[in-house]
Amino acid sequence: MKIARTCASVFALVGFSALAPLPAFAQAEAQESATVDDGAIIVTAQRRAEAQVDVPISITNISSSALETASVQQLADIGKVTPALRFDFAGGFFQPTIRGIGTAVTTSGGGGNVGIYIDGFYSPNPLAADFDLISVDSIQVLKGPQGTLFGRNTTGGAILVSTREPNTNANSFEGRASYGRYNEARAEGFANYVISDRVALSIEGQYRRGDGWQHDISSGRRVGEYENWSVRLGLKAELSDNVEFLLRYKHGDVDDPSTMLASSLDTSDFGLGAPFGGIPGTYTTAKNRIATGSVDEFFRSNSDVVQGTIRADLGFADLTSYSQYRSENTNMSQDLDYSGADLFQLGLPNLNETWSQEFLLTSKSGSKLQWTAGLFYFENTDTYVTFIDNAGNDPNSRVRLGGSSTTVKSYAAFIDATYEFTPQLFLTAGARYSNDKIVDAYWNRAFVATEVPVPSISDNKLTPRVVLRYKPTDKTSVYASFTKGYKAALLDVGGSCQTPATNFVCNDVRPEDINAYEIGFKFEERGLSFETAAFYYDYKNLQVSIFRTATAELINAATSEIYGLEGSLHYQLTPAFQLNAGASYVHARYKTFNNAPVYVRCAGLDPVTAAGCAASGVTFVVAPTTLTDVTMQRTPEFTGFLGARYETQLGGGELALSGNLFHSSSFFFGPSGIQFRQGGYETLALRAQWNAPEDRYYVALFGDNVTNSRYRTQAQYSSYGIGANWSKPVTYGIEFGVNF
Repeated sequence: MKIARTCASVFALVGFSALAPLPAFAQAEAQESATVDDGAIIVTAQRRAEAQVDVPISITNISSSALETASVQQLADIGKVTPALRFDFAGGFFQPTIRGIGTAVTTSGGGGNVGIYIDGFYSPNPLAADFDLISVDSIQVLKGPQGTLFGRNTTGGAILVSTREPNTNANSFEGRASYGRYNEARAEGFANYVISDRVALSIEGQYRRGDGWQHDISSGRRVGEYENWSVRLGLKAELSDNVEFLLRYKHGDVDDPSTMLASSLDTSDFGLGAPFGGIPGTYTTAKNRIATGSVDEFFRSNSDVVQGTIRADLGFADLTSYSQYRSENTNMSQDLDYSGADLFQLGLPNLNETWSQEFLLTSKSGSKLQWTAGLFYFENTDTYVTFIDNAGNDPNSRVRLGGSSTTVKSYAAFIDATYEFTPQLFLTAGARYSNDKIVDAYWNRAFVATEVPVPSISDNKLTPRVVLRYKPTDKTSVYASFTKGYKAALLDVGGSCQTPATNFVCNDVRPEDINAYEIGFKFEERGLSFETAAFYYDYKNLQVSIFRTATAELINAATSEIYGLEGSLHYQLTPAFQLNAGASYVHARYKTFNNAPVYVRCAGLDPVTAAGCAASGVTFVVAPTTLTDVTMQRTPEFTGFLGARYETQLGGGELALSGNLFHSSSFFFGPSGIQFRQGGYETLALRAQWNAPEDRYYVALFGDNVTNSRYRTQAQYSSYGIGANWSKPVTYGIEFGVNF
């Protein structure tokens, strides 16, 4: 039914747009990607193609060559070339954070604080937030709230991924294959076929597998074997001189338990996280080892995505339509004691279905007034089913525990305009009005799976922005901005809604609100691109998870203050040598954090509580604590990177030597911001690539984390145990590519 709705809206717009009489939609074609035009970097951060130096937003623009240099293979890897960005995870839930703004909340209908857009389409599911990057042209990371142009759940910023489209230039094929340490193999290809002078077809696919790099101390066997693959078809047609249509279908399949595999945490600030103080033979704190119980962990997902894009020249403006349907189903089994003690294994299938439609109208370039207006509709049904997997995680062994479901509907209208008062002075103003609803919500009674309906909620939000920009020269720009953002309200269907102590009344979890102020400077000339910005955020009503009456509940509990300074640099010193660098300082503090979830050991509590813990098989409980002026979760004060690339002629072809060094200062993984410390660390990626004449093929040697830096990539926490995920050791390999 929803696919039918998608197709109906797409083809209805085709019929309407074909009536428009005027040619040329070059600007509309550039609306999703960053390019280089006459030496200027062109970005789409304001939903229209503009020179990056003229866009009053902090942007990290990552080209395909920069991704290659830093050994970026999945979206989460872009943190290595993006200051102030982290990709964290809780089990299979990936949770990006920009400048300290992220979330550790996982609940039906929750979503993140950083919007992810792929070719203009919003991807809301945190279980699908990390994915393999293939046929990528560029990635733009927009920092700071993007509530006006991108809407809900972009309080931290937005990540825009742009990929290649079919084209009518010529038939072509690009492919690459690599093999590396731990028997890791990767193959991907992109083929373009010209059907006619107006129609082209593309097919792309990727396959990635590996043996894993950890061992189970109980059996000695290697664990972490994974296998992922995806395929995408694209059809692009020029229906007339003024209308272009792009239809895409993608299927993906993931079988990768790596985020589930954790050893017991042991840090100087907290101590050992193993159950019951650590029973010998049932736990390990080693970086390359885990202690699993009698049931293996797994994470599997499959997804189907249909997307239709229409671009039309209406004469006075360019119209773009984005129609999308997504079906993303996951299944996971996670050991919540992170040991071999077999205390509690959680099974958590998730069924996620999304429908979205957006119309974007953009003014023609050249006039003093440049504007963008749009309408947006979004619907997402997010259903969780929980199981006890202690006896096994196959369908016949699982014991039904409970579950919950919500359907989120969002409607929005927005407009954003820039007026040129003089060739040096510009004013930008915009606003977005949104209506968010959560309907058809329910939770399942434990063990019997009876659905208990929950009343719907609705909320309206207005998110404005105002920017004043001064352009002293054609190559420089100075700006000051105010932007408002929000993260939508939640229904606590997994917590307070099903708690007898609250009489099954859901907590009122209001939207998060942020007021952001930023001043910045940008410069771009003769191979040198530089930008810097200072920012201040007033962040209120943070949605946090606390522990009460044996369940996790969501409340608004914290207010925060964030300020900082960051900068980035790209410099083409010579035609053969270029440098990329970036750094960020972020001072992020919870000003007041009521009921902050602080983990304490049952053994240190009164005898009655300790006895209750022992009877329940738990080692830790959460003590709600009021904190003031403490660091925010997962927010290092300093991050930075330095990348370089050198090219020289060799053997009739070209040799390119490149590397990327990343540094992060210390931070805390714990939800209260004061527990589970990770110290500062560095990683280094190196690559040497020889391209044959005319770039017909290439051979490359690569290494990632070549200094073998070992650091925790995540702390996993529950009452049964505290776990730690570790970085992969040094990896290296060889890659071969063709292009014809």
